[in-house]
Amino acid sequence: MSDRFREVIATGEQFDELRALCGGNPSQRASDKVITTLDSHCREFIAKSPFLSMSTSNASGRCDVSPRGDEPGFVLVLDDHHLFIPERPGNRRMDSVQNILTNPHIGLQFYIPGLGETLRVNGKAFICRDLELLERCVVNGRAPVFGIGVEVEECYSHCAKAFIRSGLWSPDSWLHKDQLPSPSQMLIDHAKLQNVTAEEVAIDMNEGYKQRLY
Repeated sequence: MSDRFREVIATGEQFDELRALCGGNPSQRASDKVITTLDSHCREFIAKSPFLSMSTSNASGRCDVSPRGDEPGFVLVLDDHHLFIPERPGNRRMDSVQNILTNPHIGLQFYIPGLGETLRVNGKAFICRDLELLERCVVNGRAPVFGIGVEVEECYSHCAKAFIRSGLWSPDSWLHKDQLPSPSQMLIDHAKLQNVTAEEVAIDMNEGYKQRLY
C-alpha cells in the first residue's frame, strides 16, 4: 500500500464508517433504478448518444478507460440484452481488446451533449467479426474490421451533479484555445520524439483526423 496517502480506508468496518459519514445507505430510488434489460428509455438514450467511455480491465485487475464516438446511433441495440460497438481505426494499441480477451467484464457510460444525466451499462464483452453486424456499421464505404459485442447485465441512469459542478456543457466555462494544453508537445515529450517540432506533430495528427477516421 502506498505511504503517500493518510487515513486510507482499507477494511469493511472502515467502509461502514465512511458510508455513515456520507449519509448512510443509498435511497430506495437509487437502489431500485438498476434494471437488467435495454428498455425503451435505454434504447432512446443510446440511439441519441454520439459518445461513450469504455472501461475494461485485464486478468490481474489493471484498468483502462477509452473513448468511442461516432454519429448518434453508432452503437447497435440488437435486442433487450445485447449491444454492438463498431471498432473504428485508432492507434492500434488495442488495450481494450487485449483486456476483454482475459477478462470479459465491461462498463460503458453513454453521453448526450447538453444533457447532464448519463446512461451506465455493465456486462460481458466479446470481440466479434460478425459480417452482418459489421455491414450495418459501414461509413464512407468502409466497414470496421471487428466490433465489441456486449451482453448487458445492468443499466441505470447517472445523475447530473458532476456535469453541473464541472460546467462541462457550458461554453462559458471552456478555456480559450490558446489556454489549452498542447497534445502535440505532450506526445513529443512522452514518446521522446527527436528532431520534430510541435507544429509538425500537430499537422500529422490533424492529417490523421481528416484521412483516417474510418
